[in-house]
Amino acid sequence: MEALWARFTPAFARALAIIESGELGEISWVQADLGFLAQYDPAWRLFDPKAGGGALLDLAVYPLTWAVGALGFPDSVQAVAQLNADGVDTQTAINLGYAAGGHAQLMVTLTGNAPQQARVVGSAGWLATNTPLHNASQLIVHPTDGPARVEEFEAVGENYGYEFREATRCIQQGLTASPTMPWEHSVKTMELFDTIRASVGVRYPNDLLTH
Repeated sequence: MEALWARFTPAFARALAIIESGELGEISWVQADLGFLAQYDPAWRLFDPKAGGGALLDLAVYPLTWAVGALGFPDSVQAVAQLNADGVDTQTAINLGYAAGGHAQLMVTLTGNAPQQARVVGSAGWLATNTPLHNASQLIVHPTDGPARVEEFEAVGENYGYEFREATRCIQQGLTASPTMPWEHSVKTMELFDTIRASVGVRYPNDLLTH
């Protein structure tokens, strides 16, 4: 199972429950960002093309998790990116489109300290995380026809603890995949990122290998 530990956190699980309950109505829009100021070092994996460097592969899976959780995988994708002299993306903006009419706007950057929050908007209200979206301790919920509320979450153990529990459960029950993080989602995510890389011009050394 992919080490996408953020998908197993209490705040994310609760957000999905709120979305699935219909409290926010029909979800139409997701906005999420993640970024920080990274000092350039060509030997650091974030800037090394041989290590798959760049903001897209290091950061974008976390904002994407919120888009997929609320809207599913997209029917169309557009992206623009800022590349450095090494050819890795230091900043990438992604627009996801859905046949049913939903949209998601995702932003990842290594050029500055971003808000690092997610927002999910529906026809009957919206919710937002505090910082950081990949390990939120608060959800701020704003129903259209009711009072706003803040739901608090206290993490237990280290970041991977909740995913370890799920992996243990799957092993004990003889499951070959977790319903929370199916392997198909990992494949679809990488296919989506490959599409984005091709559109913005990010090329890694292994892309040039022939088989």
